[in-house]
Amino acid sequence: MNRTLVLATLLASGSALGLIAGAAAQTLPAPAATAAAPAGPTKVAVIAFQVAVAKTNEGQRNFADLQKKYLPRENELKSRNDEIEGLTKQLQTQSATLSDAARATQARTIDEKKKRLDRDAEDLRTAGGQEAQEMYNTLASKVYDVLATYSQQQGYTLVLDVSQQQSPILFAVPNTDITQAVVDAYNLKSGVPAPPPGTTPASTPGAATPKAPAAH
Repeated sequence: MNRTLVLATLLASGSALGLIAGAAAQTLPAPAATAAAPAGPTKVAVIAFQVAVAKTNEGQRNFADLQKKYLPRENELKSRNDEIEGLTKQLQTQSATLSDAARATQARTIDEKKKRLDRDAEDLRTAGGQEAQEMYNTLASKVYDVLATYSQQQGYTLVLDVSQQQSPILFAVPNTDITQAVVDAYNLKSGVPAPPPGTTPASTPGAATPKAPAAH
């Protein structure tokens, strides 16, 4: 039976963003003081905040650097997994011609290799996950500051995050989505240039977007 490699999947193409996008966004600091709501009609906007963090030039650069940092370790684990799968197939093919003792020895060797691989993969997953979460929290806090400033400048009295899994937003008019506007505002403030084409991680998997109501 083939064995699926238990890798730090956050470091695979695109999955780093997936983990980062899901990391503890609720820990962002609240603004020091809540601005008084302006008189007049309520002005509401929506944002895919986690996606915005990942789409900033700084985020794309940092996340790509994180993938590169862990790629050698991930490749090493993949090579070991390929070795285990080869040994497993070899044992299955030669099983009928081996003595009970030889078969037991090979099976024990494979099992020990699997256990070491699982431990090392878990260590990689833990280390990568912690660093990814710290990276996300640091950047998200800065993006939040830009979001707060932009929202006040544009007169928004309420901004709803549609990237949360339990988001209550079922529909939003496209021109109420300020995700890209906040990304552009952050890029301008940070001064970090856009990464060269083809060097950025894949877009965040499963990122939430405003959902259209079901047809009746």
